[in-house]
Amino acid sequence: MGICSSCESTSVATAKLISQDGNLQEYPYPVKVSYILQKHPSSFICNSDDMDFDDVVRPIPDDQDLVPGQLYFALPLTRLRRPLQREEMAALAVKASSALSKSGGEKCGCRRKSGFSGNGKHDVKPSSRRVADGGCVGVRNGGARSRRNFPAALSAIPE
Repeated sequence: MGICSSCESTSVATAKLISQDGNLQEYPYPVKVSYILQKHPSSFICNSDDMDFDDVVRPIPDDQDLVPGQLYFALPLTRLRRPLQREEMAALAVKASSALSKSGGEKCGCRRKSGFSGNGKHDVKPSSRRVADGGCVGVRNGGARSRRNFPAALSAIPE
């Protein structure tokens, strides 16, 4: 037999940065804003929690660290000292959602898919790898990863 592994058990909180081109960069260690600005000289860094539409976007000072578990944006300097319009905020939300869904769990092969319908209700599509549904389970066996299908044998327990 092998060792079962799970994506969720190994996840570490990271500071997530969405760059201007929509790529996601994750930092599992403390990193100063000044270090990031060396890679993005025509940008400033802002925390997504501090962004409101029709409000000026405030940059994070160069000497501050990015905080794990927070989402940040690298925005062009032209947006500095300008109120953030609703359309711009919506575009940033779409960019972040796309970047996060592209990176979510890809490293270990587990990715949950969910959708959103315009009626305000979430359409959750079940993952094909849920154990309760009889899906695949990753099992490590001698360093090789294999997939096995186990049928779900679940029943109701009367009270």
